[in-house]
Amino acid sequence: MTTSNPTPPAAPASTAINPGGAVVCKPLEVTVGDKGIERAIKNLKRKMAAEGVLRELKRRRHYMKPSIKRRKKASEAARRRRKRTRTEGVGT
Repeated sequence: MTTSNPTPPAAPASTAINPGGAVVCKPLEVTVGDKGIERAIKNLKRKMAAEGVLRELKRRRHYMKPSIKRRKKASEAARRRRKRTRTEGVGT
């Protein structure tokens, strides 16, 4: 007679498969104190910018083919390189 474990051991959270590639992070909380709702909204926007939520939303808004992504990355690097050589030439 063989016995089997009815529930498999739970996988650690770091190795769990993430459906849809969603980013898992702690929820953002902002308390509305006596300073008012405008201050709370400003704090929320600051926290969202620090967490990179807005950047991620903008990135996911439109699909970019990998070939175009590589081309854009190379052109941005070239632009930064040109800017760096332009500022180094002025400084010396």
